[in-house]
Amino acid sequence: MSTTICQVMGFVVSSLGFAGCIAATGMDMWSTQDLYDNPVTAVFQYQGLWRSCVRQSSGFTECRPYYTILGLPAMFQAVRALMIVGIVLGAIGLLVSIFALKCIRIGNMEDSAKANMTLTSGIMFIVAGLCAIAGVSVFANMLVTNFWMSTASMYQGAMQTIQTRYTFGSALFVGWVAGGLALVGGIMMCIACRGLVPEDTHYKAVSYNASGRNISYKTAPYKAGTSYEPETKSKKLSTYEEAAHSEDGKRSYPSKYDYV
Repeated sequence: MSTTICQVMGFVVSSLGFAGCIAATGMDMWSTQDLYDNPVTAVFQYQGLWRSCVRQSSGFTECRPYYTILGLPAMFQAVRALMIVGIVLGAIGLLVSIFALKCIRIGNMEDSAKANMTLTSGIMFIVAGLCAIAGVSVFANMLVTNFWMSTASMYQGAMQTIQTRYTFGSALFVGWVAGGLALVGGIMMCIACRGLVPEDTHYKAVSYNASGRNISYKTAPYKAGTSYEPETKSKKLSTYEEAAHSEDGKRSYPSKYDYV
């Protein structure tokens, strides 16, 4: 029972992490404009992995996708690749884990096969969670580096130059939480795999065939200087029967001494 609960809980937590990875990848607020020095602005900018958006004070929002791939920074493309790999591995792990659930029986699937499928899906969820956490962390490192470089260039010299600085967006926190959930769910499924493996018994099963054709007979050994033992037994029985008949005959036919 505990194994089934651990497996189901790992499946649910991993599914939530997988859904969070998809949501974080599709969100546009990976980096948002820092309003610390300019809290009142008519334009608010934020960027995602696939497009950059501008929201005006009137409420109108305009988004422009990135029309180039080679023009983007290498680290930015690496973040994209990590998130996509995490989503693909999570989708495969989710599909395998559905058929590996102990409460679902498909044909004559044995418990050992379900244990191997549970372990495989758990490893996939762990790798997917690590990819999501790594991708979000790399993007956060890029934001921190650009933020301090922009801050240093703003305060150089006598005059301060206003530059647009970007800080953490909500998509980063969603990605961190989703990667952590996928990682924890994968570990729970790997732990549940040990309980699904059938225990090996120390006794070997032996099948007996009771058909009459396989019955073996044991013959008596030879004795030196004598014939077979069954023949001697038959001779003894015959002599015993003859003696019994002779005794009966003597008793049935009286002799002349019986009347004395």
